[in-house]
Amino acid sequence: QVQLAESGGGLVQAGGSLRLSCTASRLRFGDVNMAWFRQAPGKEREGVSCITWSGSITYYADSVKGRFAISRDNAKNTLYLQMNNLKPEDTAMYYCTAGTSVSTNYGCGSGPYWGQGTQVTVSS
Repeated sequence: QVQLAESGGGLVQAGGSLRLSCTASRLRFGDVNMAWFRQAPGKEREGVSCITWSGSITYYADSVKGRFAISRDNAKNTLYLQMNNLKPEDTAMYYCTAGTSVSTNYGCGSGPYWGQGTQVTVSS
């Protein structure tokens, strides 16, 4: 079955940076849109950023716009999320998902495939 494996999370001070990676297997990675979601304790899951299969269209939630950058390397079956100027409110479990919808107006739809998540904790 499809497997998505996130990595790169950790503990960082406010203002710091992290780069998350999501490596896919058993998936035609280059054919599917991808997204990053996050969920903090007691909060709803939020679509952070998503990217079309070709990388030509991206979407960012207002809360991360200008600080996060999504990218993909289809040759490596890997999705990335560069996170700069991190804030304590970015603290959450971050998940990648495959087969999403991407809309510049409506954001990221959840896909049928999900990874196990990687924890990001930002201290103040």
